[in-house]
Amino acid sequence: MKIAQRWFERRTLSDGITLLWEPHVHPMLRCNIWHVRGRTRDLLIDTGMGIASLREAAVDLFEKPLAAVATHSHLDHTGGLHEFDCRLCHAAEAALLANPSEKDRLSLPSEHWLARYIPDLESSRLLIDALPYEGFDPLAWRLQPATPTHLLADGDVLDLGDRHFEILHLPGHSPGSIALFEKRTGILFSGDVIYDGELLDDIPGGDRAHYIHSLRRLRELAVKTVHAGHEESFVGKRLEELVSFNLKLWERG
Repeated sequence: MKIAQRWFERRTLSDGITLLWEPHVHPMLRCNIWHVRGRTRDLLIDTGMGIASLREAAVDLFEKPLAAVATHSHLDHTGGLHEFDCRLCHAAEAALLANPSEKDRLSLPSEHWLARYIPDLESSRLLIDALPYEGFDPLAWRLQPATPTHLLADGDVLDLGDRHFEILHLPGHSPGSIALFEKRTGILFSGDVIYDGELLDDIPGGDRAHYIHSLRRLRELAVKTVHAGHEESFVGKRLEELVSFNLKLWERG
C-alpha cells in the first residue's frame, strides 16, 4: 500500500472556521473535522479516525486553549480525541469514548454494523487506501480511549470569548448525539444528526422515534449555514428540504 504524502487536507472558510479531513479514509467514514477560532479559546468539533496525529498535522491551529468536542462516539469522529486535554461529549456517549469497542478496527470485521453500509470493501476489508507513514500496521490499529473531562447537556453554552455555541442534544443517530448552534450567525455544526446524504437510524444505539423528534427541533432554529459531520456544507433552505424529506420517509414507515 502506498504512503500518503500527507494524511490531512484542510480548507480555510470564513468566520474563523477551518475544515480538515482525511482523504485516504473510506468515504463512508471520512469525517469533517471543524476548528473554530475564538478570542479566549478555540473549539474543535470531532477529530477524525486518529490514524495519524491531528495535533501534529495542524500545529498552528492548536496554539491557544482548546475545547475538543465529540458530537458522538463513533470511531470516525473520535479517533484523535485522546490527543487533547479538554475533551467534551454528552453523558450518553462517555462510556464508549472511555472504552472503545474491540470491533472498531481499520480491518473491519464482517459482523460490524458498518459492514452492511460499505459493500465495496475489498477482501482485505481495510478502511484506508494509503498508509500515514512507513511501518504503520493497519491490522494493529485500535481506537484509543478518550475519557471525557467534561460532560455536556442540552442548553449548555460553550463560550469562546467572542463566540457562543449552544449545545443541542439531538438523539436518534446515537443516544448522545449533539449539535452546536451559534444563534448570532445562524451557524450549526450538526455532527451526524443531519448531513446531505442517507441518515442512519437503524444502527446500534439508533432510535427512529428520537430521531424524528430531533429533526423537528432543527426546524425551529434560524439556521443559515450547516457544517455537517460528512459531505459538503449547505444553507438553511437545504436543511429544511432534508428535514422534510426524512420526516416524510420515516413518519410513513
